[in-house]
Amino acid sequence: MLNEVERWLSTRSWSTTDRPLHRILAAKRASGQTVSVVLPALNEEETVGDIVAVIRHDLMEQVPLVDEVVVVDSGSTDRTSEVAAAAGARVVHRDDILPRLPAVPGKGEVLWRSLLVTTGDIVCFIDADLKEFSSDFVSGIVGPLLTDPGVDLVKAMYDRPLGSAAGQGGRVTELMARPLLNMHWPQLAGFVQPLGGEYAARRSLLERLPFPVGYGIELGMLVDALHLVGLDALAQVDVGVRKHRHQDGQALGRMSAAIYRTAQLRLARGHLIRPVLTQFERGAEGFEPRTYSVDLEERPPMAEIAEYAQRRAA
Repeated sequence: MLNEVERWLSTRSWSTTDRPLHRILAAKRASGQTVSVVLPALNEEETVGDIVAVIRHDLMEQVPLVDEVVVVDSGSTDRTSEVAAAAGARVVHRDDILPRLPAVPGKGEVLWRSLLVTTGDIVCFIDADLKEFSSDFVSGIVGPLLTDPGVDLVKAMYDRPLGSAAGQGGRVTELMARPLLNMHWPQLAGFVQPLGGEYAARRSLLERLPFPVGYGIELGMLVDALHLVGLDALAQVDVGVRKHRHQDGQALGRMSAAIYRTAQLRLARGHLIRPVLTQFERGAEGFEPRTYSVDLEERPPMAEIAEYAQRRAA
């Protein structure tokens, strides 16, 4: 490990206990900054309501840390929107944001569009499939941004159990993302959960970053933020344990392909020889190929979008 990373681990890796809530609230009052929490959601009726309810109760009603909770629904066919609204979130549908640009499928697309419908100086992203959710996920990663003006982006780190097996939940992280980062961006080797969906950042940073539309969003954001603001502006906070729904192996393969493609673009901005992934499923006649396209699109920095500039000027 680079000496720079060892130093970073000792100065930019924290626990939720390092910043008591009263200290975070005092820093928020002193700075006047506002906090938005965004949950990208697709068919998450079983979990999204509990997450929203915990954030509202703990961080809006009990203490004034969070200023708005926004659920961006990317086309759910279940009761995600109704459950989220009933729990107290403002629900916005992806296709209603920036309608002049037809939306494409993908988590990164939803996060990018969320910048247009939120107002916080700090934006905190939380996945909508978390189980046994704790508000420490929000206060833990928002805290450093409110107390330390030199920090621009904070990732949550946590244990990810797979069933009863501790620490086995981050399969794409260990098999794809961590090797890529260690080999090509060793300054980022200290991130425990580089692909984790829980992170917070200053709007002033997010609006300058391109957003891969799909699964490459987390890796792309880390790499681009490193080049834009430097390692010392990035941090991570231990929030405990993350429990969520796990995807099957083939879905993880498609995720890995998108992540590799995101890395490839950042390594060379070169030509992708074959932007598809073929997987195999056993059918009536034996193994049958299934070919999927790999996310090819990235959204430009939001600061370059006319509607966003107009809203900021208003």
